Amino acid sequence: MEFFTISLLNGISYGLLLFMLSSGLTLIFSMMGVLNFAHASFYMLGAYAAFTTAQLVGYWPALFVAPLVVALLGALFEKYCLRRVHKFGHVPELLITFGLSFIILEMVQLVWGTSSVDYRVPAELSGQLFNLHGIAFPKYRGFMMLVAVLMLISIWLLLTRTRIGLVIQAALTHPETVEALGHNVPRVFMLVFGGGAALAGLAGVVGGNAFVTEPGMAATVGSVIFVVVVVGGMGSLSGAFVASLLIGVIQTFAVGIDASLSGLFGISAQTFGYPLWRLKISQIAPILPYLFLVLILIFRPKGLLGTREG
Repeated sequence: MEFFTISLLNGISYGLLLFMLSSGLTLIFSMMGVLNFAHASFYMLGAYAAFTTAQLVGYWPALFVAPLVVALLGALFEKYCLRRVHKFGHVPELLITFGLSFIILEMVQLVWGTSSVDYRVPAELSGQLFNLHGIAFPKYRGFMMLVAVLMLISIWLLLTRTRIGLVIQAALTHPETVEALGHNVPRVFMLVFGGGAALAGLAGVVGGNAFVTEPGMAATVGSVIFVVVVVGGMGSLSGAFVASLLIGVIQTFAVGIDASLSGLFGISAQTFGYPLWRLKISQIAPILPYLFLVLILIFRPKGLLGTREG
């Protein structure tokens, strides 16, 4: 019971971090039709910016400063680069964001080096939140969950209860009408792209010290967040939330299971040969999100809560 409870909480905390990452990508795609290949790089920038800011003024200012820095960089990229190729279609958009991801990677390595940096959890949030029969749940994991939930509520309130949220939603389906009413649609798109980058940066601030802040961190999560977006449904924020939690919980439980495939299915390890059935569940945990993706594309191409296919 203790294993189940702690694994569930760890899975939810990891899933909420995935949602923090995928929410920005989902907003950008739903608004602009752009699959931003550099989105995970903004996550990495948020972690490194928080590391530097925390060294100068502490962690708590970094929690606000780093996402703003990443938002500014994202907005400038949209205005001066992405907007210029938008009229040429999706392929140039994909290529320019793909190129940006490599530029960010090289710049990070030039500024901070090629090895990991010592970005630590703040002292106020270190230690355990509670202890369940000898199994501790870290205080910082609880903090990550709180930040993710507050972010989800903020996005929902912004999109449904504010004037700018109504303008953003209207610009999605009727950009000409919104522009005729006096709103600057390109500026709205710039703010959306910058906001999506800020969400990735915020995920980097709270996730960079929980895991490892190093140049390969973008590649580590980059493919997983695209899995989340596709599984949840392209452009569906609620779908991204559900998919993030599902993938986080499934992968966390799989990592903690020490049984082999043969033991799980109750068959002899020799039935189908040696290599496959003697593998432990924990060994195949990294491929489970992609297996989930394949099944979704086969049986429900529009995703769990999506409204369009592909």
